[in-house]
Amino acid sequence: MQSNVSYRKSKKSTKNVETNVKNLPIKVVIFICFAIIAIVVLIPFYTLLISTFKDGGAVIANGMDVSINLAKMSVKNYVLLFTVESSRFFTWFFNSLFLTIVQVALQLFVSAFVSYGFAMYDFKGKNFLFICVLFVMMVPFEILMLPLYSQINNMHLTNTYTGIILPSIANASTIFFFRQYLSGIPRDLVEAGRIDGSSEYGIFFRLILPIMKPSFAAMAILNTMGSWNNLLWPMLVLKSAEKFTLPIGLNTLLTPYGNNYNLLFVGSFFSILPVFILFMCFQKYFVDGMTAGAVKG
Repeated sequence: MQSNVSYRKSKKSTKNVETNVKNLPIKVVIFICFAIIAIVVLIPFYTLLISTFKDGGAVIANGMDVSINLAKMSVKNYVLLFTVESSRFFTWFFNSLFLTIVQVALQLFVSAFVSYGFAMYDFKGKNFLFICVLFVMMVPFEILMLPLYSQINNMHLTNTYTGIILPSIANASTIFFFRQYLSGIPRDLVEAGRIDGSSEYGIFFRLILPIMKPSFAAMAILNTMGSWNNLLWPMLVLKSAEKFTLPIGLNTLLTPYGNNYNLLFVGSFFSILPVFILFMCFQKYFVDGMTAGAVKG
């Protein structure tokens, strides 16, 4: 009996080895394809990094390249960035950081509540309201821009961060994604919480919210990218230079009277780092959240 079990195990392991050997060429091809894609994606970042050590005017005149010429490279652009005269860059940086953290936190919190209502409750007009959310997703921001600005101006919220944050608190894309994610959670879980005596808020915070962590991570990264790189709406609302966000501040380096390409290159490189680090740290949760939200059931 024991010899039969050993024979079956050895036979099974032999089949696994044969399967792995057959799949090896496919895995190699897939690895090569993804390696090529990774190189293509990383080339712009590498080129920007190399350009931060070169003279900005020469880079614009001759074009960006990946060559390394130590004789023409220096750290003067970084010295310029960290000097007192150029400290406004860090004002823009921390303005963007503060605005992004507050905006993304409110977007996730409010959108989670709204999507929870769409997914777990039945009420009159539910489908119509959800169609309205889908309609908002399809309308380009450029169409809504002028009415939104008129409303913010009438509320005397221009040149304030509140005027930037308020229109984007209930993010349609985030609501849609959270609703699809929550649709895969059985309602029996909510009913079980009610039977145990939990309040509606208790069910949401104690039962539903922990389950939504992967989707929160995915949307946090996407919303952070959108808020961090947002240029048009903050540029309309903000008037004071000390309140400028990083994209607006970098844009002011290009003027009809002269362009500060040296500071622009190194500033652009530093502006990419926060989002890049955020994605690298939470990429596992990002993938889990995107795949879980894409499949219902």
